[in-house]
Parts: sequence; C-alpha cells; structure tokens
Amino acid sequence: MEAAAELALRLRAAANGRLARYEPLALVAAPLLAILVARWVHAAASAVADRGLVAIAIAAVKLLPGVSGYIAAEKKKVVDKMQSGGTSSKNNRRAELPTIGLGEEVIKDLETLKAKDVDWQGKCSGTVYIAGSESEGHFELINKAYSMFSHTNPLHQDVFKSVANMEAEVVAMTAALLGSKEKSSGGQICGNMTSGGTESILLAVKTSRDYMRSKKGITKPEMIIAESAHSAYDKAAAYFNIKVRRVPVNKEFLADVKGFKRCINGNTIMMVGSAPGFPHGLIDPIEELGELASRYDICLHVDLCLGGFVLPFARKLGYPIPPFDFSVKGVTSISSDVHKYGLAPKGTSVVLYRNHEIRKHQFVAVTEWTGGLYISPTIAGSRPGGLIAGAWAAMMSLGLNGYLDSTSRIMEVSKKIQRGIEEIPGLFVIGKPDMTVVAFGSDVVDIFEVNDIMSSKGWHLNALQRPNSLHICVTLQHTTVYNEFLKDLQDSVNTVKANPGPISGGMAPIYGAAGKMPDRGTVRELLVEFMDSSC
Repeated sequence: MEAAAELALRLRAAANGRLARYEPLALVAAPLLAILVARWVHAAASAVADRGLVAIAIAAVKLLPGVSGYIAAEKKKVVDKMQSGGTSSKNNRRAELPTIGLGEEVIKDLETLKAKDVDWQGKCSGTVYIAGSESEGHFELINKAYSMFSHTNPLHQDVFKSVANMEAEVVAMTAALLGSKEKSSGGQICGNMTSGGTESILLAVKTSRDYMRSKKGITKPEMIIAESAHSAYDKAAAYFNIKVRRVPVNKEFLADVKGFKRCINGNTIMMVGSAPGFPHGLIDPIEELGELASRYDICLHVDLCLGGFVLPFARKLGYPIPPFDFSVKGVTSISSDVHKYGLAPKGTSVVLYRNHEIRKHQFVAVTEWTGGLYISPTIAGSRPGGLIAGAWAAMMSLGLNGYLDSTSRIMEVSKKIQRGIEEIPGLFVIGKPDMTVVAFGSDVVDIFEVNDIMSSKGWHLNALQRPNSLHICVTLQHTTVYNEFLKDLQDSVNTVKANPGPISGGMAPIYGAAGKMPDRGTVRELLVEFMDSSC
C-alpha cells in the first residue's frame, strides 16, 4: 500500500511539473476546446452518414455565385412541364363566394365539373376498387348509406350512438380477419377507424414512439423500414421527429432481415413490414421480422393497407400466402384500408393494436382546457359518420361470401396479367407477386416511354424507381378489360422499340432524369415546388 501511495505521489508531482509551464487559462480551455472539436466531428460524421458526401458536396456547390439562380430557373422549367397545362385551370378557379347563392342549380355545376374528369373506369391502377359505375350496384348502396349518416359525427358519442356502434363493429370484424380469434393473438386486439392508410400509419408510428418511450425511456427514437415501405412512414418520421433507417431490399425485393438486424440499437422503437409492399406487391418476411422484434423487445408494424381485405380470403381460397397478421408473435400493430379491397367509400381505414396497453399511447387527453375535459381517439377531432356507415354497409352487404368472390376474381385476373406481361418480349416482372399488384420493367426499352404511350391510350399506371418500372394494381374494374390492357401494353412496347425517344408532352425525360440525379435534395425541392404551385 505504501509503495502504491508513493508511486501516486510521484506521478502527481511529475504531472504538475509538466503542466506548470502552461497558463491556468490554457489548462481550462484545452479540454473545453477538445469537447467542442469532438462534437463538431461527431456532427460532421452524422451528416455524412445521413446525407452522404455527394449530397454535401452538391449543397456546397449550390452556394457558388450564379449556381443557385441557374438551378432555380431550371427547376421552374421542370415544374411547368410537370403541371402540363394545369396553370390555366388554376387561374380559372373561383376565389370568392357568388354574390347570390346558386341554390339547387349548383348540382348542374357539379355535373359540369365532374364531366371534365378523365374516363377512369377500368383504366386506372388501383384508384377505384369497386366494379361498375357510381350510380348502380354496390356503389349505389354505400352512397345511400353515407347519405343517411352524412350529418353525424362520432365525436359526439352520446348523440350518435349508432355510428359509435358501427365503428366498433367495423374494427372488430377487421380484427377477426387479421388474427384476433387466434389464441396466439392474446385476445386483446383493439383499434379505431381512420381517414385512410396514411393516418393509420401515422397513428401506429406515434403510438409505438410513445409506448417505447414509456417502456424503455427512448427519447431519440429511430425506426427501421425497407426502401420499399410506403412513403407515409417518412411523413410520420417528419411529423413525430423520428430518425428513419432505410434498408435496401434483398435480391427478391423483400425486406432484408439481416439488414434490419444490423440497424437495431438502443434507440430503435419499431420496424415495419409490408404485406404486400405498394411498389411490387410482395409480402415481406413477417415471421422473421416478428422473431427479431420479439428478441429485441421492439414494436413491429405490419402494413396491410393493400392486403388486409385480400390476403385473408386469398388464403381461404388456397393461395400460398405466408403468415402476415397478429397470429405472428412480435406484431404489435397493423394498418388495413377498408376503402381499397374492403370496397368501402374513400376515407376509411382501420389501425389495430395487439392490446389496450399499447393503444392507450395513441390517445391525447387534455385536462387543462377551459372548454372542459377533452379526448379523442385519432388525429381528427370531428369525423364523418357517413364514411363509417358506408364502411359498415360495405362489409355487412358483402359478407364472407362476397369478399371470397371478389378476391377470387381479382386474384385470377392478376395472375393472367402477370403471365401476359411475362410473354411480352422485352418486359420482365419484378419479383414473384403475392397478390394483386404486378410490377414490370425492361432492359430493352425505356419503360417510362412505354408509360407515356399507355397514357396516350387512356391508361393511368404507377411509375416506380430503383429499378425504373411500372405497376398495375388490379381491381374489380380490370376484370373485364385485362385483355385490352395487355394488348395496349404490347402495342406500346412495339411502338417504343420502333421509335425510341420521348413523345411530345411525355413525362419520360423527367422520370428518367429524376431517377439518375445524385442530388436527391433537388428532386425533393422539385416535388415541393410542384405541390406548392398545384394546390
């Protein structure tokens, strides 16, 4: 002990001797400066990791004299091109109330405006999921249901008890389709109706954030998504201050479980799996993601916005559907749109949670407002009861037999379209579609030029990137026109082969350039400029 004490005294004396030649202020300032430098290096490293060296270098170049002005002028040209004549329509919009009200004559104005819409029947990817026209059959039924309850608002549960009851039943029926009756679900599945898939996703992300903050004390939340996950997760991250860790898909275009695992850290609150993903119609490995979520005790949200009202029935029909719902251990929340393949009116979706303890973090309760005590279940306060009634009417009128029939029809047509595309020389299907979305690209022709030709024939397909491709989301509208679609697609490919190059007024050059631009910040600015000038 004495030897150790003597050694300590010698080290202390040696240190003091060496430091004696420095000013006391320098001795105090040096460690502070070191801390500041370390923080700057950490911030710089984080910026490089988040944005990349190329993006940072391009941002620096933009600061050079004359560069920003040139870029702004070029962006304006592109935005004008993207609007494609929309400016004249915007200039003709009414900006003031009519001096004298139109009364019932306004219906004629509505009919005039509606007549200017494109001919959407059978020609759109997704968009309209119900067969026929809006004045007959199932369309007419849900429109009538909506009109009966158009004045109602579930915010006032004491007044509109019927709407509150219908919402509870829509949620319960949807939950039953997605595993709530399975013993492995825990028997506590609960949820709420929302305005659409994006709100369902926003709520699931916000709820997961707050739940994990309560459970683990996480204050700098991160979530892990595949690059094929819907853009609504980026919106949720922006709204709720969550860092996104985006993982490239694997060679089958599915969520890369190993890549997800590498991204998990002490700030991870959740992962996202899609069933199927919007771009390519492929079901991520939900079981493997569930095992990962359970192992690390984090949330797992399954995006069933497209698949919620197809996959349960496709499985009953004998299609090889991998596990995707609350029967999978580790799944904590699910979003499922009723207004897609549930054939309900637009603006209806459901968000579900494994138990009430998780869902409680969805709510915002206000106790100090002079207007009284306040709480509402979703982002909106007032909500349209007519949409809830329309969703309830759709599900009750169709029943199990109706959904099995519609699923059988669209699955069969989807497979026919897939086979038809595979038979067109120069095209290839991306991955192995599990459901009703078929994505396709080409190594022979510019697929965006093909899209322009298809647009000239009245088709409205979705343009994708990484890789450049298109997809069609098959609905009941397509069950009678799929042969026409395949013929037009074959003709469009032949046209581009014979006459390569963009057509007048086409969007192919813009889509192609956007996909190749290394500066994603400029692409983002273009989208913002376009949206700002369009609404």
